[in-house]
Amino acid sequence: MKKKKSTSSKIEQLNQYKKDSSNEPLTTRQGVKINDTNNSLKAGDRGSTLLEDFILREKIHSFDHERIPERIVHARGSGAHGYFELYQSIPEYSRAGIFTDTDRITPVFARFSTVAGSKGSTDLARDVRGFAVKFYTEEGTWDLVGNNMPIFFIQDAIKFPDLIHSVKPEPNKEIPQAASAHDTFYDFVSLSPETLHNQIWLMSDRAIPRSFRMMEGFGIHTFRLINDKGEAHFVKFHWKPLLGVHSVTWDEAVKISGADSDFHRRDLWEAIESGQFPQWELGLQIIPEKDEHKYDFDILDPTKLVPEEMVPVKIIGKMTLNKNPDNFFAETEQVAFLPGNVVPGIDFTNDPLLQGRLFSYRDTQLSRLGSPNFHQLPINMPVAKSNNNQRDGHMQMEIPKGQTAYFPNTLGGGCPFLSKISEGAFQSYEERIDGKKIRSRSESFNDFFSQPALFYRSLKEWEKNHVIDAYSFELGKCTHKHIQKRMLWMIDQIDNDLAKEVSLNLGLSIPHDIERPINQAISPDANFHDFQPGPKKFYLNESPALSQGNTKFESIATRQVAVLLSDGFSNNNYNEMKEVLTSGNAVVKIIAPTGGDVISDSGQQYQVDASITTTESVLYDAIYIPGGKQSTDVISKNAKFIKFVNEALKHCKPIAADNEGESFLNNTYAIDFLLDKAVCINANPTEFVKAIALHRNWERSEKVNSIPV
Repeated sequence: MKKKKSTSSKIEQLNQYKKDSSNEPLTTRQGVKINDTNNSLKAGDRGSTLLEDFILREKIHSFDHERIPERIVHARGSGAHGYFELYQSIPEYSRAGIFTDTDRITPVFARFSTVAGSKGSTDLARDVRGFAVKFYTEEGTWDLVGNNMPIFFIQDAIKFPDLIHSVKPEPNKEIPQAASAHDTFYDFVSLSPETLHNQIWLMSDRAIPRSFRMMEGFGIHTFRLINDKGEAHFVKFHWKPLLGVHSVTWDEAVKISGADSDFHRRDLWEAIESGQFPQWELGLQIIPEKDEHKYDFDILDPTKLVPEEMVPVKIIGKMTLNKNPDNFFAETEQVAFLPGNVVPGIDFTNDPLLQGRLFSYRDTQLSRLGSPNFHQLPINMPVAKSNNNQRDGHMQMEIPKGQTAYFPNTLGGGCPFLSKISEGAFQSYEERIDGKKIRSRSESFNDFFSQPALFYRSLKEWEKNHVIDAYSFELGKCTHKHIQKRMLWMIDQIDNDLAKEVSLNLGLSIPHDIERPINQAISPDANFHDFQPGPKKFYLNESPALSQGNTKFESIATRQVAVLLSDGFSNNNYNEMKEVLTSGNAVVKIIAPTGGDVISDSGQQYQVDASITTTESVLYDAIYIPGGKQSTDVISKNAKFIKFVNEALKHCKPIAADNEGESFLNNTYAIDFLLDKAVCINANPTEFVKAIALHRNWERSEKVNSIPV
């Protein structure tokens, strides 16, 4: 097999900036050795501190400026290094080397994040998740900056400040944090129908993923691919996780936030450290230019998706994340993503949200990182050589040589010189532009209800129930009835059954009409036909790709299995089950009454991973109880073990028990679920593995409301 060439020089490039202070003396930042960093320089033992203490001043000043402004959005996140491999060359669509050279291995840095919360908020907020990937290609850096949902809340970037101001904590009281369930957000949403598509995704399980490793990523916008002939195709970018797309329930999310607010960040870190490297395949939806106006929706509208049943996703490569950062601040916090970072062969479209982001992201990085030289930070440095005439600015970290810093010049030999397009220079796509200067939107953007309706129709019944519960909770937190009623009318335009269920839970009737015009993003002078919604366009009855019920259920890798036991548990039961689980790369954790060690019925000693008092069932994907009368007698008398199992039952998780483990289950609500396919009693371990791979037994969800946890 031909060995792929690697541009993993990014890691080598970073290595030269890494410092290891092991066995090194403490010094100032200028290298002066220090013999006391515990006492400031004073005028006598009890005297005043002297201003001349340069060691104190440097230490305090450095500390005072340790924090840079946090991101306005996507403040809380986690990242990792990895690489991208191309399966299939597509020169007919793009001249970009990353899409044509299958011999390459391209280094990447990926960052995942919540959107609305501050840096100190919880990982499990109901929120959109950022999914940004920086490709360090041989032709320059390409940043694919997206989310775990394929559409956005708004159609035009000018509305972004309004959207974020509405969902952020309300300015008069600075609450709630990292939550959309409040008046200002739904006031905005109910007045801006373009938000409804992304908003119903936010009400779905997509907003509370099981793991960063188990969520999709989308480029959101429609981009262009340009080939060597200058021919263009529209493209949508997709990331498909190899572990499938899985979520937690809202009840779990609330409890995980208390039990481990770093749940997602810890999960990513531990998976990589254990060698279970997260992987996603990169897929493209490619649309010929001639088909730009083929659909009943506008492909340039960022609040619309292209159903995969209409344009299949072409899988062309795979990303693997295999290395955690060495320093969170220097890498994950200082990494700067810009949608405007593209390489030859990739170009933009007239998506009005994308156009605004091209400006906004650079402006944000200038403010956050304090200098136009942020590209010189090690994590942001391209692996391709960078040469230009912009040489000054705060924190210039290079030492540019030469007399000239302008073009054209003769004194510098004309350098840095221009490149030919045939030699790899970037060329913007030559698109004909003919239009009036106007503040308006295309009428093709005006269908606000068809795609939210398609999304809801495509969900499984258990997913629909979760959407109903989410709307009921969120709108129930609103204190103004006119906002609740306006939202009920909006939801009714999406699906009448959905609106009926939510209205019943709120104790409100669905209004027959509402005040118009409600889309205040449209100028009062515009002829908007008083916002008549009109009939929904049912161009598809449903899109199976939109339901998590149709994801991959092939692997139990990295699934966390809690084994509940005490001294005297069956060594044979435990080891037989553990062998099967770990052969599938699941993670087995022993949960016992106390920490320390436990001893099996054959005298084997095992280390306890967590005592029952320090952990919760919501942190695990499945539960196993081995036999052993001494063990089951002890855990049967501990209420926390009983609650642990009942809670997992309520969350539709797989549960297995062997021999006397069955008697323990008789103390729980599991006795009401003996025919449940995910309750495996004295079954072959492979049956338990199959149940874990299916993630949950959602058929149970209608029957668990009676479990009081």
